[in-house]
Amino acid sequence: MLFGMATVQIAVRLEEAQLEALDSLIAEGVFANRADAVRSGVASLIAAVESRRIDDAIRAGYKMHPPTSGEIEAAQAALGEAIAEEPW
Repeated sequence: MLFGMATVQIAVRLEEAQLEALDSLIAEGVFANRADAVRSGVASLIAAVESRRIDDAIRAGYKMHPPTSGEIEAAQAALGEAIAEEPW
């Protein structure tokens, strides 16, 4: 078990160049081993897809209910205030 959760072993075929790049990352200490790298990659892929789904839902919501001119003006004013407060 990995971190107390049941796991399933899978077989993955990679191009030789991909495997060499992966092994280089392992040699650099980016990942502990190939399995760690693959798990990290799968987790990143799942997170990216979920983030894209959320973005799509937000865009769809704004298309169904666009902001009013008053809301846009208020947002722009708040943004201007936030920028003015920055110490840069």
